[in-house]
Amino acid sequence: MPTIAIVDDDEAVREALGDLLMVSGLACQCFESAPAFLTALRSRRFDCLVTDIRMPEMTGIELIEKLHEEHAQLPVVVLSSVLDDATRTKALALGASAWLGKPVTDEHLLDAIATAMENSDPGTAR
Repeated sequence: MPTIAIVDDDEAVREALGDLLMVSGLACQCFESAPAFLTALRSRRFDCLVTDIRMPEMTGIELIEKLHEEHAQLPVVVLSSVLDDATRTKALALGASAWLGKPVTDEHLLDAIATAMENSDPGTAR
């Protein structure tokens, strides 16, 4: 069963996304911060990352940059209320598979996650 990491500082968003993924047949682990996720990534394998952009400690862009620097071949879906085109362009240039605006329909999010995992190189995700 694929395991999706959710990184969002909003507890309600984490809970809603976690519930959606579980009822959709996906395992998930939620993190309230990017540093907490990076710590878990050292010892766990994830099949996809869903991250917010605006977070304390480390933004979603900084998280994607860190994954890029470490050559982590983890598909990333950005789910954010940020409407800044420059930030969106940067995330996609760093390798994010999709940029979805909040709120998003369940179907759109699940489709983006499925597409991100399908387009990732199997065996290279950490």
